Amino acid sequence: MAAYVMLTKLSPEALARPNSVEKLERQVEDRIEKECPEVKWLANYAVLGPFDYLDVFEAPDTDTATKVSLIVRSFGHATAETWLAEPWKKFLEVASEIRAR
Repeated sequence: MAAYVMLTKLSPEALARPNSVEKLERQVEDRIEKECPEVKWLANYAVLGPFDYLDVFEAPDTDTATKVSLIVRSFGHATAETWLAEPWKKFLEVASEIRAR
């Protein structure tokens, strides 16, 4: 399965009552588990900067990763960016296949 990184920023409304963030998280997790059971979560971090969370997960394909992102955003309390993450060793393998000029 491919790895994906999702950066999420909560809306000011979601952060107005910080204790509601945990409830929102459970709702999102439940929906993802139901609609994308093949997704495997690898890491979750709260981060400082322009985003609030960084999640790393594996999905069998881009369509499934897209569903995860859409589900997160469907609750109306967040924006998200989702990126494909290539393991460094795999990146080096692919790079070595490129012929030098």
